[in-house]
Amino acid sequence: MPRMASDVLEEFLRQPHIGVLATLRRDGQPYTVPIWWLWQDGAFWLTGTTSRVWCRQLEHDRRASLCIEALQPVAGHVGVDGLVETKLLPDFDIWPISRQLVDKYVPDDPDAFFANMQTEPRLLFRLIPDVWRAIDMRVYEGKRADRDYQTRQER
Repeated sequence: MPRMASDVLEEFLRQPHIGVLATLRRDGQPYTVPIWWLWQDGAFWLTGTTSRVWCRQLEHDRRASLCIEALQPVAGHVGVDGLVETKLLPDFDIWPISRQLVDKYVPDDPDAFFANMQTEPRLLFRLIPDVWRAIDMRVYEGKRADRDYQTRQER
């Protein structure tokens, strides 16, 4: 359960913070990559090209974690674990969500970026969170075990 008030969480998820996606290599070792993401309809949407390592890894193993951390406007952290669903053309129109990602992260010149994106072998992933970690650092008091330890040290 998030330790971030729901209104703060909603605002945090609207911001263009860069996330770090963790996928699994075939040998089970983790692989991380910075990524753009869009929170919409109860899922995180991610876009990539079919040749990217992390995209191929998600096609092989659907488990993923996404970590989003920021200092402004709210110092906080959101992390989720879950499974991804792959969305491909022509069965799924990837372009409306891809355009929203571009608008979020390239607000000054989205048209040129989006036009280039449409020339690539692109796909979308829908990450459905099973586990949430959300902390508003302005009100975070630490984990209970850490607070208990500090109290014992002060005696």
